Amino acid sequence: MFIFRLLITLFLFATISACALNPSSNTYLVETKGPYTLDTGDIIRVTVYGDKDLSINYGIDDSGSIAFPLIGNVQARGLTSQQVASKITVALASQYMRNPDVSVEVAQYRPFFIQGEVTNSGQFPYVYGMSVRAAISTAGGYTDTADRSFAIVYRLQGDQMIKGRVELDFPIYPGDTIVIFDRWL
Repeated sequence: MFIFRLLITLFLFATISACALNPSSNTYLVETKGPYTLDTGDIIRVTVYGDKDLSINYGIDDSGSIAFPLIGNVQARGLTSQQVASKITVALASQYMRNPDVSVEVAQYRPFFIQGEVTNSGQFPYVYGMSVRAAISTAGGYTDTADRSFAIVYRLQGDQMIKGRVELDFPIYPGDTIVIFDRWL
């Protein structure tokens, strides 16, 4: 009776785990194309040529905007740095400056997160061009029981959280959450 229950349990477990994730498939549900869009946690460097007082770093707050002198809050969430520069240029030109020349660049990206079977789970600074493999190294490497063949990446795309099974050389973005699973023995 015990052996029968054990066999049924193992069969159900194997069936459920096979349905949950197919390690042999390369499913990329996470978008890796398109320009980088800003979000909460990013720090941008705004340069207004000819005005050193306005040319400083601004953090994007929880509402997705920056508090810019003279013109107030400027929405940045979901926009590229060029789009934010255009918004600031238009606002400055409408009331305060004649022909302002504004540029915006990312001074510091928002962090990425990694959890699961890595030595140090948590939040880490993003470096442009990182891959899942580099993120794992940043987190101190794998634990002894980690599955080293793939990872799951969660990425906010628009208003939707997307999840995808990825290989280790898959590029990650700021704000991504990476999950490393335990290997099945």
